[in-house]
Amino acid sequence: MKPLDPRLLRRARAARLFLLASIVLGVASGALVIVQAVLLAHGIAGVVLRGSGVTAVAWGLAAVVAGRALLVWAQEVVAQRAAAAVKSTLRRQVLEHALKLGPVRLSGERSSALTTLLTKGLDDLDPYFARYLPQLVLASTVPAGVIGWMATGDLLAAGTVLVTLPLIPIFMTLIGWAARAHSRHRQHALAILAHHFADVTGGMTTLKLFGRAKAQTAAVQQVTDRYRIASLGTLRLAFLSSLVLDLLASLSVALVAIGVGLRLVDGKLGLETALVVLILAPEAYLPLRQLGMQFHASADGVAASEEALRVLETAVPNWGDRRDVPDLRCTALSLYDVTVTYPGRDAPALNGFDLELRPGEIVALTGPSGSGKSTVLAAILGLVAIESGGVVAGGSGAAEFEPRVWRRQFAWVPQHPSLRDGSVAANVRLGRPDASDDEVLTSLDAAGARELSPAQRVGERGALLSGGQRRRVALARALITDAAVLLLDEPTAGLDCETEAEVIAGLRGAGRTVLLVAHRPAWIAAADRVVELGRSANEYRELSVS
Repeated sequence: MKPLDPRLLRRARAARLFLLASIVLGVASGALVIVQAVLLAHGIAGVVLRGSGVTAVAWGLAAVVAGRALLVWAQEVVAQRAAAAVKSTLRRQVLEHALKLGPVRLSGERSSALTTLLTKGLDDLDPYFARYLPQLVLASTVPAGVIGWMATGDLLAAGTVLVTLPLIPIFMTLIGWAARAHSRHRQHALAILAHHFADVTGGMTTLKLFGRAKAQTAAVQQVTDRYRIASLGTLRLAFLSSLVLDLLASLSVALVAIGVGLRLVDGKLGLETALVVLILAPEAYLPLRQLGMQFHASADGVAASEEALRVLETAVPNWGDRRDVPDLRCTALSLYDVTVTYPGRDAPALNGFDLELRPGEIVALTGPSGSGKSTVLAAILGLVAIESGGVVAGGSGAAEFEPRVWRRQFAWVPQHPSLRDGSVAANVRLGRPDASDDEVLTSLDAAGARELSPAQRVGERGALLSGGQRRRVALARALITDAAVLLLDEPTAGLDCETEAEVIAGLRGAGRTVLLVAHRPAWIAAADRVVELGRSANEYRELSVS
């Protein structure tokens, strides 16, 4: 990432305002540095040569010190507020963009890595705004002012500083390349640690069942050691870079001091002028030295913002803005020549797939795992990019409509439905928040879940329910909506035959159009039509139902 990425300025208005305020404060700080040096030199020269003038200089220095303290306080306040505003903006934008990308498009993104980015990752922007960017402004303004003022008194000393000063940015750039690689490696190690820990925690029941829970301790320790080694490598590089920058600055100031001292002894330079040059020389190098140190403190935030911007720049599907979606209760839905290829894969998941879904009928999709059944549902919802062909309703393509309006026609129950911690009724009402208690009971009954009390808690991710109960709660949530079409992915997996028959009867009684992924014979027998997909992406056929 660049020292000041223009993409960040475009994304966050607070960053632009903060940069403007930092420039103003930086110029003011540079001016006070010069005034302080002049006052010190004048005071010391006055005492040595004239023995007077100390009181006025002391009051002037006190005012300058107070002014610099006030500027530091103002810079800190502005930086903290800007950092909070930018973090809030990026978090909101990433979440909104993730919603636009959809769950299928984000399947390549580890959910734990995205969670880490939006929490710990973006919190690392605090030192970037509070330390690095203000120091970057100071490094851009103070040295120029200091060298210009030195040139008015001692051109040779100003030339020495001007020649040696670029050495610090050169070494900073070389060190920065290495630091950026270390920070990215550390950020990646943190994402792996978060993902691995989340997997172990989520699968603890299975691990205990097979006696592998204790064995995961070594695996977690190994991943933690990678993160620790990456963190120590970043710290080691930061300490070594500070040593190099301090050494360069010290040698450069020493060259200036030697030249000034020799000219002062020869009488070619006045005492007050020599003092101004000697006091200002370290101030010319100090902002760049501090910038090098603050770069490492902000490197994690820079890496996090790069990752956030990468997510934000992921292309989203092109949708129209039409809101006049045809009513699918009385309009057929057609898929024609649909081809879908997932990113990172060469073979298409679907190739030239055709299907017509007529109002009120139940159509079952069957076929081996990986044949593209779930992809058909995702294509209808617009959760995957369709390379060719399209989804049509009433003579118009789905991509012409506003996505939220289009998706209101559908209720989707994925293969692994997600439930929130709360009551059964609260999860069902996610489909329609204004549903009454009687409507919740009716939808649970239609989903074959009458044994579940609406007040019963489901736990985090439905942990207090069985797999079959989670699916039936999700099905009740779909049934309580006003959606014309139900898209179901193995809705009765894990259910006994009697409960499955109740679910089939409930869906028949709902009178909705149903497109479902099914393997169980009961659903195949109950469907109006069965479409079988083959192992190849372009193999599919419609089976007759007796």
